[in-house]
Amino acid sequence: MRLLICFLSILIFVSSQAQTKIPLKKSTIPNFMEVSNDSLRVKLDLTRGGAIAYISKSDVDRNIVNVHDEGRYIQQSYYGGNIINRQEEGQKKAWSPWSWNPIQVGDCYKNRAEILEYKQQGNTLYVKCIPMLWDMKNKPAEAIMEQWTTLEGNVIKVQNKLTCHRTDTIYGEGKSHNQELPAVYPISALNNLYSYFGDKPFTGEPVNKPKVVNLTSGFWGKYKNDMVTESWMAFVNDDFWGMGVYSPKCTNFLAGMSREPGYEAQDRATSYMAPLNKESLNKNTVYEYTYYLIVGDLNNIRKNVYDLNESIKSK
Repeated sequence: MRLLICFLSILIFVSSQAQTKIPLKKSTIPNFMEVSNDSLRVKLDLTRGGAIAYISKSDVDRNIVNVHDEGRYIQQSYYGGNIINRQEEGQKKAWSPWSWNPIQVGDCYKNRAEILEYKQQGNTLYVKCIPMLWDMKNKPAEAIMEQWTTLEGNVIKVQNKLTCHRTDTIYGEGKSHNQELPAVYPISALNNLYSYFGDKPFTGEPVNKPKVVNLTSGFWGKYKNDMVTESWMAFVNDDFWGMGVYSPKCTNFLAGMSREPGYEAQDRATSYMAPLNKESLNKNTVYEYTYYLIVGDLNNIRKNVYDLNESIKSK
């Protein structure tokens, strides 16, 4: 009888452990996950929510992602609810008032997101994290972010998912915001901005080269009213090589530069692109989207966009 009771106790213990998710120990999580092929190397920073922290040619150790602070990288960032003043609760004055703003890397005080899960399956990296509220001091968002990053040649396909489980009563519901899908920070050495703004998308018409708006003007450049008809923008160097972002559901963008051109991954100066789509994120919203980063010369970036557009339309 004692043996039977002991055996049943063990079964109950094992069953309870299987149903309880044991948190990952930070000491066991590596700093980075990496995937590479003959074209590119891509790294996700697991100390910063698994955001994309590094992209380079496979044979050159030069990162073209700006990682100067927690607001940079290539990362998920969303906005929900009303814009409110929470300075008495630790909201930074420079970012007050502000909306509910979960961000993948960390907050403006440099407190970072918590990794819940990470794994690699073939050429796909998966991460899951608890994001931080950008404007608040060490305030985890009531949300979960997931990201699937797949490397295919010189194209990085990224699937993002936000699951909200908010219990607050301060932000309200039903407020629409332009969502960054995603926030992309190339190095400022990629200083020439290109896209297509015409009324004949995907027909090979000449590209447009708008003047790069500097943040000192008060804000990034706004490309709105469905102006970006091929849903992509790219920052390239003077040899027309660089990084593009294609977000199929977006025909509005923000883009520009902070400080001066010519700088690298760790510097304060940076380029910036963000495909935009207006969405209302409520307390229990689950929001998903897919975008593509393309690295290469400008003609190949656009060709990849055309190929992806055809592939998406045929599904």
